[in-house]
Amino acid sequence: MSTPQINVTPLIDVLLVLLIIFMIITPIRPSAFEAKIPAEPEARTDIDNHPHTLIVSLANDRSLSLNKETELGSLTDPQALIVRLQNVFEERTEQLAFAGSSEDGSPTIERTVFIKASRQTPYGEIVKLVDAVKMSGASPISLQIDHLD
Repeated sequence: MSTPQINVTPLIDVLLVLLIIFMIITPIRPSAFEAKIPAEPEARTDIDNHPHTLIVSLANDRSLSLNKETELGSLTDPQALIVRLQNVFEERTEQLAFAGSSEDGSPTIERTVFIKASRQTPYGEIVKLVDAVKMSGASPISLQIDHLD
């Protein structure tokens, strides 16, 4: 009785044909990836923020403002801004404007503050402003970098 043997010649022929096909197809597929980057959006002035959004703006003359309130001190003396933010948080606590249930059932007050400054503002000055906003009890603090030229 003879032992069965596998003829691998047809298998090798098929593999060689597949190899040739892949070698031909490989250079044809695109090798460059073109990314279309969107254009920078135009500045819109007709957008109104939510009334409970707190945006602290640092002007080019280093004066501070909260939303549309001006005369809240300067970067060297931010005490008026700190007091105003504390008053806003106290009012929200009393009114429970953004009251929601936390895990223990107690209401939570929205204390998010956005800091808006020019791109040319030195990093150290932004840090001073973040510290002043933290002193008022704000958390979290987010940064907005806009063109304030």
